[in-house]
Amino acid sequence: MRWPTRTTLRRWRGSGRLRPRRGTETMRITILGAGVIGVASAYWLQKAGHQVTVLERREAAGVETSWGNGAIIHVSSVQPWAAPGVPLKVLKWLGQEDAPMLLRASALPRMWRWGLGFLAASRAARHNEGAISNLELALLSARSMAEIRAETGVDYDYAGQCVLKTFADEESLGAAHAAHLALAPHGLVTELLDREACVAREPALAAVAHRIAGGLYFPQDEVGDCNKFSQGLAAWCAARGATFHYNTEARGLVMQGGRVAAVASSQGDIPSDAVVVALASHSPALLRPLGIELPVYPVKGLSVTVPRSVWPEGPRHAILDDARKFALTPLGDRYRIVGSAEVADFDTTPSPRRIAALMRGVGELFPQLALADSAPGAVRWAGLRPMVPDGRPRIGPTRIANLFLNTGHGHTGWTMAAGSGRRLAQIVEDCQKDIASVA
Repeated sequence: MRWPTRTTLRRWRGSGRLRPRRGTETMRITILGAGVIGVASAYWLQKAGHQVTVLERREAAGVETSWGNGAIIHVSSVQPWAAPGVPLKVLKWLGQEDAPMLLRASALPRMWRWGLGFLAASRAARHNEGAISNLELALLSARSMAEIRAETGVDYDYAGQCVLKTFADEESLGAAHAAHLALAPHGLVTELLDREACVAREPALAAVAHRIAGGLYFPQDEVGDCNKFSQGLAAWCAARGATFHYNTEARGLVMQGGRVAAVASSQGDIPSDAVVVALASHSPALLRPLGIELPVYPVKGLSVTVPRSVWPEGPRHAILDDARKFALTPLGDRYRIVGSAEVADFDTTPSPRRIAALMRGVGELFPQLALADSAPGAVRWAGLRPMVPDGRPRIGPTRIANLFLNTGHGHTGWTMAAGSGRRLAQIVEDCQKDIASVA
């Protein structure tokens, strides 16, 4: 597979502004998948002047992995999961239902190659390289989100400067602060808070101040509903000429003369000048018949969404608790509670035992929410993070000149969506001459 060169990468840096060449022709670009990554790709490609068609197997945009995520745009949390010491921890947690990351033995035979890649990517140098690369994309994405909000006015329960991570002891707080400070030269802003400063910033912590040693405040992080954003932006694009085919499954790619000529779908073939694969964990299955092996593996995450009325005086900030491994996000008129990582193939059933473990952790810090998952209107959900071993999303061309990828974002899909779509659109522009040469 042909990945972008360092020279190409340099062209993507800076403002990330699209630079259409003079005389370039409008292309018919088909995007596979209407999650937040696919919709963001549609926005930027349409903005570049192309005729965009999006295929989505579900009934609307953003109803799978984009539906129930943590709702936090985590500029501060883009570090790859592959890190020194993590593989050993994962093996120790094998089969433990209440472990932060559960690896089910039944999944091992199908992910051995992915696991070897994860092990190799856990070296300190590889981890640090990935963290810097991901931070660059996350910062581009944050700027791009601001532009999208200004242009489209899409309502997605946005809130800025409202993310706080709490720690139970000075040792873990100090280690996390040091790790974040290492990214400061690359643009990450972090504020170290003692216990009193945490309570001053978030009064809902006052009653449990004795349970925290301090925290980190991330002014660059934001909160927003990924599902509402995906659907709102899709509607905005559709009103301006983009075509969205829902309840339509991409079944394969029709090749002709060494290029993709059309997408074979459940509604018939769709002729295309270029195709973007944004199918998250389902991307490898579509590409495998073409001889393209993509190291994307599903890792299940859990969430519980509850009405804010269960605790009207609750936190104004999104709270990430390091010791108990959960995040609590105020999101409009509701709270989103998230946590857990489970390697269990493509199963999207919320595990009652893991939901119970998640809620126990929440209840230890916020007793008011201990039984929130049983409240009227509460929704338990599970979705699949499309994880790659090194934690760096696959955005760019393939060995087929008019076939592109925007997938493998793992836990950073919402964080990186706007920037990934923008970067992908620029890559398509840069490759347009190559596409024309094989037409």
